[in-house]
Amino acid sequence: MCKVLAELLGVDDPLFSIGIHQLEAASGHSGTDVRLYSEIIRKVHQKTKELGLDPKDTTARELYYALVELAGKHDEFLARRLGATDPTDVQDILPRIVRFVNTLHTSKSAWVLKVPAAKRLLKLTPPKKIMKQLGYRSIDSMLKRESITEIFAAMRFVETAEWLQMFTRKYKYLSPQDFESRAIEFINLDAKKWGVTAEAYARKQRHNVTHMKEIGVIALMPLPVSRMPGITLVVLPLLLHYLNEIRMYSTFFKSQQVQSDFGEIIVKTLIHDPRDHAKVAGHDVHWRDVQRHFGRKGGGLADMFEPHIQSEDLFWRKAEEVMYRIEPALHFWNEMDYVALKTKDGVVSFCLTDIAVCYVNRLSFENRVAHQFRASLWSELFVRYIGQPAIEQQILHQLADSAGQVAGIDNSLEQMFL
Repeated sequence: MCKVLAELLGVDDPLFSIGIHQLEAASGHSGTDVRLYSEIIRKVHQKTKELGLDPKDTTARELYYALVELAGKHDEFLARRLGATDPTDVQDILPRIVRFVNTLHTSKSAWVLKVPAAKRLLKLTPPKKIMKQLGYRSIDSMLKRESITEIFAAMRFVETAEWLQMFTRKYKYLSPQDFESRAIEFINLDAKKWGVTAEAYARKQRHNVTHMKEIGVIALMPLPVSRMPGITLVVLPLLLHYLNEIRMYSTFFKSQQVQSDFGEIIVKTLIHDPRDHAKVAGHDVHWRDVQRHFGRKGGGLADMFEPHIQSEDLFWRKAEEVMYRIEPALHFWNEMDYVALKTKDGVVSFCLTDIAVCYVNRLSFENRVAHQFRASLWSELFVRYIGQPAIEQQILHQLADSAGQVAGIDNSLEQMFL
């Protein structure tokens, strides 16, 4: 199974196989890789049949175009659920998506920068390009008149990468007292203020969503087109994905507030995004996978880190799950983000995000993408190994140790495994 999973992931087989063998040994030879691959095969066959195709007599090309066609139908269904009469009308759809997410009954709270702290950082390193674009000579004048979260969102596409790094390095002066829990903000950026620079960034990224996790803002940028088939199916999952991302990093930052080098941890995380939050069988494990695992369990990790982390902080819901509750037809894509068919022509992703990108960009079979599928499969593989009791116990010990809470952990672990 190692070889086939490696081919799905597009990685070097010998090194990958060694890694899987190490994880299998650490988990007590759980057979996690075999079960995951068997599940992928079963789901491919099931969904191919649901498309009205014969799994034994369907080419990769036929499967791909059937998935893209279905995505087009589901985009229309979803847009109409949001009240749109024309699913391709960008100016009508984008505000509807933001309004919908703002009213969504899911946890949107995150531990993020307080406004005074954010303003203090901007005064230390004024965003000159943003000031020039908005017509301000004074940083104080801009901060009085403009939304602080909008300014932070605009940093992504107006300021240079070098400036962003320089600005982020100032976070080393932050302390836990500079953060607070509040609702993540979803905003629709004005084309008159940000149009030219935002549109250039959207073209480069191939989507129009940006975010700044440290202040808890997710922004929709204006697009240079008035009609775009597939816009709902691309944008809504991205907003939900970034909602998860901000909450995930928020929980990690909360867990680190007892550390003496708290500010440096913030800088390191935002600039380098290290994966070394835990280590199993020589493999680094990202906090994202830790949170997804314990989020599925209902927050078992939170009990050990109270009062800093509560069960709600670990809540994690995939975009596809939210979307099929809006439009039941989209249940087709639920739990398919880590599924793909391996053929002699490469992989065909069943991940909604990949297929939506293919649909909206009218990508040919030869130019299809599978980026999100591969990221999801990596994560799913690690999350399933983390779920094995022997590995879960190792990770809990490491996390508790890093948070300075070794005392009493064995008792907490014993209760969790009963």
